[in-house]
Amino acid sequence: MERESMEFDIVIVGAGPAGLAAACRIRQLSEETGKDVSVCVVEKGSEVGAHILSGAVLEPTALNELFPDWKEKGAPLNTPVTEDKIFLMTSAEKAIKVPNPLAPKTFNNHGNYIVSLGNVCRWLAEQAEGLGAEIYPMFAAAEILYNEDGSVRGVATGDMGVAEDGSHKDGYMPGMELHAKYTFFAEGCRGHLGKQLIEKFQLNAGKDPQHYGIGIKELWKIDPSKHQEGLVVHSTGWPLSETGSAGGSFLYHIEDNQVALGLITDLGYENPHLSPFEEFQRYKTHPQVKQYLEGGERISYGARAIAKGGIQSLPKMSFPGGLLIGCDAGTLNFAKIKGSHTAMKSGMIAAETAFNAVTAERKADELTEFTTAFEASWAYKELHVQRNFGPAQHKWGNLIGSAYVFVDLNIFNGALPWTLNDPKPDHSTLKLASECKKIDYPKPDGKITFDRLTSVSYSFTNHEENQVVHLQLKDSSLPLGENLSKWNEPAQRYCPAGVYEIIAEDDGQQRFQINSQNCVHCKTCDIKDPLQNITWVTPEGGGGPNYPNM
Repeated sequence: MERESMEFDIVIVGAGPAGLAAACRIRQLSEETGKDVSVCVVEKGSEVGAHILSGAVLEPTALNELFPDWKEKGAPLNTPVTEDKIFLMTSAEKAIKVPNPLAPKTFNNHGNYIVSLGNVCRWLAEQAEGLGAEIYPMFAAAEILYNEDGSVRGVATGDMGVAEDGSHKDGYMPGMELHAKYTFFAEGCRGHLGKQLIEKFQLNAGKDPQHYGIGIKELWKIDPSKHQEGLVVHSTGWPLSETGSAGGSFLYHIEDNQVALGLITDLGYENPHLSPFEEFQRYKTHPQVKQYLEGGERISYGARAIAKGGIQSLPKMSFPGGLLIGCDAGTLNFAKIKGSHTAMKSGMIAAETAFNAVTAERKADELTEFTTAFEASWAYKELHVQRNFGPAQHKWGNLIGSAYVFVDLNIFNGALPWTLNDPKPDHSTLKLASECKKIDYPKPDGKITFDRLTSVSYSFTNHEENQVVHLQLKDSSLPLGENLSKWNEPAQRYCPAGVYEIIAEDDGQQRFQINSQNCVHCKTCDIKDPLQNITWVTPEGGGGPNYPNM
């Protein structure tokens, strides 16, 4: 059965903040100029927002530019930040409140909003469609298409109805080819097509490796008497400090007596016995956190990797026929723990650049002018000013690193005449299991702390059964042959969804099992596997989590 094809001026892969902002801006320019430029957005989730997970405190800078009248249009920014609190967790029981004037100024959230980023993306999709963009959820871009000269021609969506053994099931449908003059890749952190493009066009040549964190989040409905709408709480230290690991936590009081809370674990950690999921469960037992959750009810759960390397790790974003935008490139500002505003701005600049090229009757060449425009923008300047935050944390730890950042940002405004580098990739940081202290994680109580599989059920994850496994091993012998003996197979612990297990058979043999049905598409395995043996590829469209209000 032949694949059908459709032609567009611009194809955008991913309906997140970057991709949707790009779609909106292209169609705005079409209306303003009368020059029609067609846009198609493909999204692998069951609906726009289904795979979107973020804290999230949204800085509205880009949104103000894109839709100055966003309030009148009903954008779901309903909770302005009213107060910031920052804590250094010194133990399982104690914490020191950091005076706001002594905190890095990036933690000042005056003028920002606590949001469900998934709902913001749903709203952006409505605006894009209202402007004439075509948006297709449940269509996963599975393959990059190339022209004969090597430039990107577009993408092909994945086939539907392919069994695990490769045979065609009843209802098999081949994927569709989407051809474009330019293609934007806005898949989010560690996009699997973006990863291929970076390698093919050597976009990261001369750059530090990208660095990542794994963010694990829950949404709770809490006792109204404990709710403080607009309160933003950040913390660092315990429990990650016990293993010398880096990271930090957030607890945001959103509307409707709900709180969003989570822990970001830096994936450069060294102890292979560490479990980011279990560290998050422990975090919730600290009195500063537990006080809000007692008597409350967990509503949803999810996890997602974030790209936090900053401009030192930012690849070249242009290549013949397309652009990498947003977190697919790594535009998140880790000093603020925010990436939506910079992602949106990168998408808006991409839109303006490609619109001008298409209306000048260009196609499939390299939009080199994008780099000039992006580097002249406030988004890039912001990343440059705050470039040393992440490397300082890696180099000196949270406490001393934060002290350095205070001097760098609060006193010198990022103008110190050097740039710190962080050349060691996250997958190479693990020490041997025999060299590290084992961690005895407590059993969940079912009230504040929970087990992994119960948690996954609160992500509402589902994949069509009997499909090709989307977590692919380059060498199936390595999990038991190398990872188990050296690092006690860390995939059992770094995965927040219980995808990877070592099963003891009746005959005493061991088997490495991949429960791909559980996968929440966080991409941690693709990032942290010490031998880079796991490759995440997109499953059938519509599979994965179905996050409500995350």
